[in-house]
Amino acid sequence: MNSQAITADTLLHAGWIVPVVPRGAVLENYSLAISGNRISALLPRAAAGVIEAADELELPDHVLLPGLVNCHGHAAMSLLRGYADDRALMPWLQRHIWPAETTHVSAQFVHDGVELAIAEMLRAGTTTWSDMYFYPDVCTAQARRLGTRCQVTFPILDNATVWARDADEYISKGLALRDAVKHSDLVTVGFGPHAPYTVSPDTLQKVAVLAAELDAPVQIHLHETRGEVLQAVEQYGERPLESLHRLGLLGPRTQCVHMTDAGDQDIARLAASGAHVVHCPQSNMKLASGACPVTRLLQHGVNVALGTDSAASNNNLNLFAEMQCAALLAKLQSGDATALPASEALAMATINGARALGLEDRIGSLEVGKQADVIAVDLGGPETQPLYNPLSQLVYACNGSQVSHSWVAGRPVLAQGRLTTIDLDHLLPRIRAWRERIGSTAGQTLDQ
Repeated sequence: MNSQAITADTLLHAGWIVPVVPRGAVLENYSLAISGNRISALLPRAAAGVIEAADELELPDHVLLPGLVNCHGHAAMSLLRGYADDRALMPWLQRHIWPAETTHVSAQFVHDGVELAIAEMLRAGTTTWSDMYFYPDVCTAQARRLGTRCQVTFPILDNATVWARDADEYISKGLALRDAVKHSDLVTVGFGPHAPYTVSPDTLQKVAVLAAELDAPVQIHLHETRGEVLQAVEQYGERPLESLHRLGLLGPRTQCVHMTDAGDQDIARLAASGAHVVHCPQSNMKLASGACPVTRLLQHGVNVALGTDSAASNNNLNLFAEMQCAALLAKLQSGDATALPASEALAMATINGARALGLEDRIGSLEVGKQADVIAVDLGGPETQPLYNPLSQLVYACNGSQVSHSWVAGRPVLAQGRLTTIDLDHLLPRIRAWRERIGSTAGQTLDQ
């Protein structure tokens, strides 16, 4: 061994590296070293000879970038993918999704649905994701077992479900889960009040107090449709965002999901509070819920991240698709072809997402000292050739299938396109069994 050599566990030699920070940077013929769970070096290939690694990988046609961050979803609902398509939000929820959940959701439903979701996300480059669903303890166990990074926001509603009787029980169970995993390197637990139309002001205020005491994140569906906002004004005399502000629930740890109906006053309030917006373009378009004014939010300094929502309303968990949709929708909305360029869309799926989850000091960019959440994307195929600008190809040409490798905290979870922690031959028969079970009761909830 060279006495001057630096040792590492993994050394990756890539055609390009897109570190995300600084914004828009593309490093050609660079290498990245991983030691333990962290990035230990980022340097030109010509200088990488000083590093000796146990595992060295040549990726000449690939671009390395941070693992993608999916800031909103309901992972177990992957088992309801395609179950009730082509319906508006409230009829979709009230007549189809909620009845189906009442009939079928269980700990095993969540166990299998979450594993399916993780398999899909890892294969398309998502290494960190946020979840809000029943049996969050099961979801947490799956995330840890399968080696992904996750924010679990335990659901809070005023009505009874399969997981809890009332708001107090939701909160009690959720806080117990938070205590149980508070030392986990991969999972963080926060509050998930579903929405102002399903959670009373008293409960929201209680969540605000507890979240402030614990410095815990809060994720909530907010301003998802114009109808929701109008209904709140009729009932409470103010817009939901103003209610959250008045109740003390709007701040730097608050993640506001959807925000399709946001006027100037709302945007000013978000900017002043430091709250984050999670944009779910595909789900909102499919449900005709509206379009989040991303360009205006960014212009006012609001941090905007990306989420897929559930596979029941999307119907995929693919952040490459969300990046492309977000960029194209922003251009269409604004009438400005320069709106939301590729570098900004990628930031929304990486560092902005990390910031929304309070993890920007650990993930979201490729920087020495950060956690080694890294993905490799093969740009050598016909879909991404000829290659003039790797950033543009990532956002406008890639569909997720080009992801060949993924590491979470230095651990390989996808290698040569194959999952290392999930056995699809064991998983997919269980998913087909769920399809038979759920499909057999579809006539009870679906209008034909």
